[in-house]
Amino acid sequence: MTLGVSGGSLAGSLAGSRRSPNPERCRDKGGGVAGPRGGVAKAARGRCRSRARLAPPPAPPPRDPRRPRAGAKMAARRALLAAGRAAGGRRGAAGAAPGPGPAPGGGAAGAGRSRLYEHVREGLSARPQLDVTALSEREVEQRRGPLGGAALREIVRTWSRLGEVRDGIARLEAEKGRVAEGVREIMASHDKAEAKTLPELAALRERGRSLRGQLRVLEAEESDLEQRFYLGALQLPNRTHPAVPVGDQSQARLLEVVGEKPEFDFKPKGHLELGEGLDIIRQRRLSHVSGHRSYYLSGAGALLQHALVTFTLRKLLSKGFLPMTVPDLLRGAVFEGCGVQPSANPSPVYNIDPARFEDLCLAGTSEVGIAGYFMDHAVQLQDLPVRVVCSSTCYRAETDTGREPWGLYRVHQFTKVEMFGVTAAERGTESEELLEEFLGLQKEIFSELGLHYRILDMPTEELGLPAYRKFDIEAWMPGRGKFGEISSASNCTDYQSRRLNIMYSREGGQLRHAHTVNGTACAVPRLLIALLESNQLPDGRVRVPPVLQPLVGREVLARPPAPLLRYIGPNQPGGGPSRTGGPP
Repeated sequence: MTLGVSGGSLAGSLAGSRRSPNPERCRDKGGGVAGPRGGVAKAARGRCRSRARLAPPPAPPPRDPRRPRAGAKMAARRALLAAGRAAGGRRGAAGAAPGPGPAPGGGAAGAGRSRLYEHVREGLSARPQLDVTALSEREVEQRRGPLGGAALREIVRTWSRLGEVRDGIARLEAEKGRVAEGVREIMASHDKAEAKTLPELAALRERGRSLRGQLRVLEAEESDLEQRFYLGALQLPNRTHPAVPVGDQSQARLLEVVGEKPEFDFKPKGHLELGEGLDIIRQRRLSHVSGHRSYYLSGAGALLQHALVTFTLRKLLSKGFLPMTVPDLLRGAVFEGCGVQPSANPSPVYNIDPARFEDLCLAGTSEVGIAGYFMDHAVQLQDLPVRVVCSSTCYRAETDTGREPWGLYRVHQFTKVEMFGVTAAERGTESEELLEEFLGLQKEIFSELGLHYRILDMPTEELGLPAYRKFDIEAWMPGRGKFGEISSASNCTDYQSRRLNIMYSREGGQLRHAHTVNGTACAVPRLLIALLESNQLPDGRVRVPPVLQPLVGREVLARPPAPLLRYIGPNQPGGGPSRTGGPP
């Protein structure tokens, strides 16, 4: 059953004045979008000099003298964050570990902490214009997320009551205005002493006091309802493409198999054994240096990484992509806007010490940083789609510590080249077309590298929160004896743009939410696994793919005459300091 919301859509209402739940009131004649306090952000008339010509955000309004100054605001902000952390620690529902079905406790939407909502409450970004009117209970139940169908019903009930309260506030505000006008008329037609004796003035003032009391009650309820709504709705998933298979990973639909599986007349080795033999990968004896799941690439290993990144960037730049570098540290609000829950327990991201750096996380993909670049900005329609490519270091907590603790398949830090696209939604098919384009580019890259791979249409439980549809590419890894994921591409439609206020400007200045698409062009560790294991020779040497040979400077990676290092530390056989305690 699809749950609708009476009295206007969530998309329009939450963006506009809290007094006006009607979405039509949230847009002016020029197409501006109303801000958190009902102000209108006009479409920018000029263009920035960048290729995407991003329209800058509107100038801030004059300061309200009733608004607390910076010191009071910072104190309130710290109190809000502290309360959120305390609630999250007690309840843990804001970022509960993903799992099918409703969250424990019967889908108590709104419990826990939302860094994005805190961001909004502090006035740092526009309110998310969430649209759950087309989201069905069945879709929520089929996705792997913290909430279930019961939570969706509760969220809709909360929104319905919020609309009623806002209507009541609007009526009381209108009556308060009429009372104030009546007082002014009496005061204008009588002198002050005489006016004070009039029973009409006393009655109006008494009514004014009553209205102010009623408004205080409703405004407190409005604030509570809005917080409950956002804390729940921000955990809901995107809609699901009708062709997506239902179920877990075992239900993934095979779409295509590309290339020939490499055959060997010897038992193929794994990439770690090959890399150690070639002295290009080091992962042993690092727990005291950089912790588990870390690694070094040296010599030809480092050259292979640079070659893969350079090869990928050159190809995408030739296709018209805009190159970009992004911050590694980003605020939790941007992660949540992209569909990642940094407050989950265990958290999928690294949170920087909040005692020193409040609300900063290390990005697990440049998708988050690129989305933050477009946050609270609009792109001109004629500039769409915008295609961005970014090479960055990615940091993953890899909380499932029992899976593949050795090798490069699951590591805490790696280099990745990401594709990110922003499209219009005029025809409703633009983002699907860009997803197909990204998939075609991935196929082109992996085919030129000589890989044997397959393309999967991923099922509902593998989509995460933001994806409307997702394709995974898995390459054959002979040493592992199975396919392994090397890439994915996702169409997030307007899920991220509604949370991060990513818009595009139509003719006449009208703003609409853009769609976003992302895809991995080159995840270095996974590609190194596939390339080393697929191109190995019987003696442990490895052929370099022809497209990488000019960048690596050789056709074959050979064993060095002797290893560069000899271990002399205390926790391995043959190591340790001399018995005398002096120099060896």
